[in-house]
Amino acid sequence: MMTTVGYAQSNSFLLSMRSQSIEKTKAPRAKWVASSSSSSSSSSSSSSSHLRASSVSPSSTEAFHRVDYGQAIANDGMNEESSKKKKKRVFFLDVSPLCYEGNKPSSQAFGHWLSLFFSQVSLTDPVIAVLDGEEGNKLRRELLPSYKAHRKSPNPGKYSKRPHQFVEEVLRKCNVPVVRLQGHEADDVVATLMEQAVQRGYRAVIASPDKDFKQLISENVQIVIPLADLRRWSFYTLKHYHAQYNCDPQSDLSFRCIMGDKVDGVPGIQHVVPAFGRKTAMKLVRKHGSLESLLSAAAVRTVGRPYAQEALTKYADYLRRNYQVLALKRDVKVQIEEEWLVERTTSNDSEVLSSFFSTLHG
Repeated sequence: MMTTVGYAQSNSFLLSMRSQSIEKTKAPRAKWVASSSSSSSSSSSSSSSHLRASSVSPSSTEAFHRVDYGQAIANDGMNEESSKKKKKRVFFLDVSPLCYEGNKPSSQAFGHWLSLFFSQVSLTDPVIAVLDGEEGNKLRRELLPSYKAHRKSPNPGKYSKRPHQFVEEVLRKCNVPVVRLQGHEADDVVATLMEQAVQRGYRAVIASPDKDFKQLISENVQIVIPLADLRRWSFYTLKHYHAQYNCDPQSDLSFRCIMGDKVDGVPGIQHVVPAFGRKTAMKLVRKHGSLESLLSAAAVRTVGRPYAQEALTKYADYLRRNYQVLALKRDVKVQIEEEWLVERTTSNDSEVLSSFFSTLHG
């Protein structure tokens, strides 16, 4: 069942959203940790461990640069489209990972990233928030019991409401529709809605620290990542992906199927064939383009050294299972609505977030 949260209007406007965002950015990082219960869930910080800053502007409205494996990259992620007619953007906010500070559930972290997202990133562009549904990972766990087995739901802390209800309330008051489908993970819902938006002529931007979304990157699909160490969001585009990996995003999924995903509890080929390392995997994926093409080739001829050849033939089903688990689905039964694609009304942002932080510190 889908939960779509509507829009609420308010008569008062307390603070400037941009001023509040800057103040929150200056706040000591230790103040963001809000909950005592721990979790091994993937966090914003883990997804940004390879991103290093080369310069950071003191103003939240100025562009900044970061260095990605030695290459300076502009924050706006728009350079490769400068000669093209700009398409309207729609943002897909992957909410669950933002509710953690490190591995600890944190309401403060959610409020912090949301305030920066509204003031620095999405502005008045339409935003669609997506949350994991009840038993969303059931089907993947049936395929692989270790899949996200270590993760726990965010703890609402001192709030009596269930975590998703509390988050939905804040987003609703900020005029953001919320989609939550029982039996489906947020990643699959985002992938499905993203494709529908692109087909309608929009440029989709996925706001999430989750590296799973790299498989979706294209000329019309970007990612914007929360960088915990810089306390900022940073765009990541097709140009950036090519600079980092020297291959197409479609290869990202195949590579992770071979190497596994520790964060998601997906074991890689090295668990059964220790000699099969990253260099071998990347070389084979680049040459053959996809996991299925590689496995099909290995079934009829030699594609690599003996240990690699044996691994690809002996453990083909093992790798195909990983693909079923890690591939994002684009056939979820959900339809994007026209009202979700209109310019977002921002008049409530300052009041809602000011009240939110006041409640946390009260």
